[in-house]
Amino acid sequence: MRDVLRLAFVVAVAAATTGGAAMPQTAPGNVAAPSVVAAPVVAAPAQPTWTLTPATEASIARPVRLRVPAIGVDTRITGITVNIAGQLIPPPTTDVVGWYTGGPAPGDTGPALLAGHVDSRAGPGVFFHLADLHTGDRIAVDRADHTTARFHVVSVTRVRKSAFPTGGVYAPEPIPLLRLITCGGTFDHAARSYRDNVIVEAAPDP
Repeated sequence: MRDVLRLAFVVAVAAATTGGAAMPQTAPGNVAAPSVVAAPVVAAPAQPTWTLTPATEASIARPVRLRVPAIGVDTRITGITVNIAGQLIPPPTTDVVGWYTGGPAPGDTGPALLAGHVDSRAGPGVFFHLADLHTGDRIAVDRADHTTARFHVVSVTRVRKSAFPTGGVYAPEPIPLLRLITCGGTFDHAARSYRDNVIVEAAPDP
């Protein structure tokens, strides 16, 4: 994991107080650039003890690309896992999205988890505008078998990392769901990470 990467949704207030670099015109503010090490997308207290149905090449089509037009996301998907503490290990770069391979894949029954960085010292990451999504915004996941799983946003939530809803995020579901996760809130200089997580939940299109 590179120590130059930070998983954080940077709000304008945080950027203004930390003296970040200039942002593209599409960004709401400046990117804060304190010296930090990489942090996991999800600050889960422990690895889930319940059983998810892992994705397999035989049961589903592997996700290869994520498209979220409302926030300008069109990027490839790579597989990610969790560490011994049950925390998602983020993708190696800020321009790709990680799919949790220990759970369902997008379009398969259950909650598919996609996680991504928000920024780095170089600028915004793939999920910089994740918290700007609204109910009804469309999400498409292209799969290796040339099919597309289509979803629409049903909720956008920001929660404290210390109160991350592990059960709600990982628990099995009777229908295909998609959950996009990154960091958010203000930057904790002592902990060298952001205090919150942003969770977007999307349901399958009819």
